[in-house]
Amino acid sequence: MQRFALIGAGFIGALHAQNLSLHPRASLEFVADIDPARAATLASEYGAQPIAIEDVFTADIDAVLIASSTPTHADYVERAAQAGKAIYCEKPIDLDTPRAERAVAAVRLAGVPLMIGFTRRFDASHAALKEVVAGGELGSLELVQMTCRTQQMPPITYIEASGGQMRDQTIHFFDLLCWLTDDLPVEVHVIGGALADARVGELGDVDTSIATLRMASGALVQIDSARRTGYGYDERIELSGSEGMAESRRQPHRHLALHKGGEQVLDGLHSDWLNRIEPTFYAALDTFVRGLEGEPVDYPDASDALLAQHIADAATRSLQTRMPVALALKRE
Repeated sequence: MQRFALIGAGFIGALHAQNLSLHPRASLEFVADIDPARAATLASEYGAQPIAIEDVFTADIDAVLIASSTPTHADYVERAAQAGKAIYCEKPIDLDTPRAERAVAAVRLAGVPLMIGFTRRFDASHAALKEVVAGGELGSLELVQMTCRTQQMPPITYIEASGGQMRDQTIHFFDLLCWLTDDLPVEVHVIGGALADARVGELGDVDTSIATLRMASGALVQIDSARRTGYGYDERIELSGSEGMAESRRQPHRHLALHKGGEQVLDGLHSDWLNRIEPTFYAALDTFVRGLEGEPVDYPDASDALLAQHIADAATRSLQTRMPVALALKRE
């Protein structure tokens, strides 16, 4: 059994606690939060013990799962690394890239595993795309189309602390892009606007955007992101190559078609992002646990976290300057 301490007893922390309790080879030993009462409530629900955050790093555990607020991630990553604990951290490590790089340096010095929470890699349809590309069935990739449109605006207070659409929402697709194509972008250009809520524009951010990227291979990419739709949560990816095309399609909440009176009524999309991607959280945890047990696995690590963050930083600069931004990335 891999023994975990969970830091963060909020919405995402509760989801991780549930998955840890369900996993046959993981045990949730401790729950910590800046609000001790909240930690105690979540811990009691899953038979764990509440613990002070400062005591997590000396506890008798194998791994720390960090699901606290973003500004705390880098510090907890460093402390867990120095304590020799494996780390699963929600993205990002920090909104400030140099600070994230210092935390990653601590992880590398300690030689502990670090998984970053880019869980969309574990969507079954997206993973199937990866297999198709890796198998060479599409030939040389030429065009990539990606869509991430959430069903409703998050609270404006969330937007204020999010780091902006590129670093909060689109960053998941920057990671997917590099992973699916096994390639890196050399240029990014972003346009956007506050079309759903004018207050987002007042914060210097956008809620609707299109990012175009040129990959090192020459392939061209378009990623459209929206924080509000009028029809549900919409996520899809299309890869077009010299020998074929493959797509991970938008998914309805059920696959029911009603035929009546000469009409066909189809089910609509998922009502929110969590309903669409919730299974990916368990799949990601399962991969991390199997990796801790010595199985050869593939998950987003510290290098992937920094790659996606550098792309998001460049995309943000492009959005602000309204100019393309060149990238000189390399895998470590």
